[in-house]
Amino acid sequence: MNRTVNVVRMQLVNKQTFVWVPLIVLGASFAMSLAIYAILFTSGVPGPFYGGGSQAPLWVLLFVGISSLTLTFPFSQAMSVTRREFFLGTMLAAAMCAVLLAAVFAIGALVEEATDGWGINGYFFALDWVVSAGPFVAALFYFVMAMLIFMFGFWSATVYKRFGALVLTSIWVGVALLLVAAIWAITFFAMWGDVWTALVNAGPLGFALWGLVLTLLLGGISYLTLRRAVP
Repeated sequence: MNRTVNVVRMQLVNKQTFVWVPLIVLGASFAMSLAIYAILFTSGVPGPFYGGGSQAPLWVLLFVGISSLTLTFPFSQAMSVTRREFFLGTMLAAAMCAVLLAAVFAIGALVEEATDGWGINGYFFALDWVVSAGPFVAALFYFVMAMLIFMFGFWSATVYKRFGALVLTSIWVGVALLLVAAIWAITFFAMWGDVWTALVNAGPLGFALWGLVLTLLLGGISYLTLRRAVP
């Protein structure tokens, strides 16, 4: 356990990657969104105002997941850290970052609801669909989404380390083709109404649970791939 904690410390030596960059992106996105809401509010545009800026720090975690392997895995092996210890320590560091973001989002949503959208009817954290099931589910949703996007990056880096750029590119192209085929099938059979109904009925808790399943699946594949990866 001590060696796993040392991996966490190693990942957090450069706090910019796991802490400051996601928070800076979050703060910048929040400030710009609030400025846009204020412009609309003072121009007499009826609210409420919602935007997609809150997802910006989550996508930063995609690159955090990539760098957490490519930049520190070779160093960890030189320090005689086992692959299992490296994997567990990295996941723990990612979970700490995800908890921090989830707490910021949950507290921000409560403040927005208490102040009627910062007094201008503008909502950055309290997206109506996400907070519909309460602050705990909203925090869980943000935590799982943060971990899932991090895991996409980490998994991509493990595939790259083990099999190279050609295999990784082929996998992502295959995923894109499957998504296009799914969109075509849904459109051809006129099933978009059923799809949107299913998504709404699942709610944020359903999304969080399915996201957690996908995160664990990617984590398992990443660990098995990492065992054969060359530093």
